[in-house]
Amino acid sequence: MMTIFRDREAGGAVLAAALSKYRGKDVVVYGLPRGGVVTAKAVATALEAPLDLILARKLGHPLHREYAVGAIAEDGQVALNEREVAELPPGWLEREQQAQLREARRRHAVYLGDRAPLPVKGKTAILVDDGIATGYTMKAAILAIRRRGPARVVVAAPVAPPDAARRFAALADEFVVPYTPDGFRAIGQFYSEFDQVDDDAVVALMKQPSGPT
Repeated sequence: MMTIFRDREAGGAVLAAALSKYRGKDVVVYGLPRGGVVTAKAVATALEAPLDLILARKLGHPLHREYAVGAIAEDGQVALNEREVAELPPGWLEREQQAQLREARRRHAVYLGDRAPLPVKGKTAILVDDGIATGYTMKAAILAIRRRGPARVVVAAPVAPPDAARRFAALADEFVVPYTPDGFRAIGQFYSEFDQVDDDAVVALMKQPSGPT
């Protein structure tokens, strides 16, 4: 096991340093709940940027729920592993998409209430997670944020597999990941502390100031 970061906040501090050119610029930082919000909060604070959320939910294989075959964003945008999905039982994908879409929207209401999305049209959107594994939730988030008209989309995480930049080359304008170690198995292997982040923690983080809105 290779430990790089103490916790998500420490990962966010390293990531913020890698994104320092955006400090004070016209950007909006987006966290991917739940764990990614802790990392995104650290980034937004360091960059003096406003923080918002983009909700995307993993579509887990029916026999192995932790194995992602895709993801769906809160606006219905979907990123799929087409080869895997083609082998699944008829009707399963539609049911799973609808279930995860409901959960994404439920979480949006819990985390943000009736707060309107921050305007990002013509700005730089920085999408932050605590790490990237399969990348499907981030891909769905990119598709959703593109609909809001940002001038530039930056994908950012403290750690990802070595081939991740190639996988995002056609979707993002910039890919910022300080560490892309060999032997990548799971995001948690690179953190000393990687406890689950609950809804209350996300709500509390979103109530704290980070930058101008």
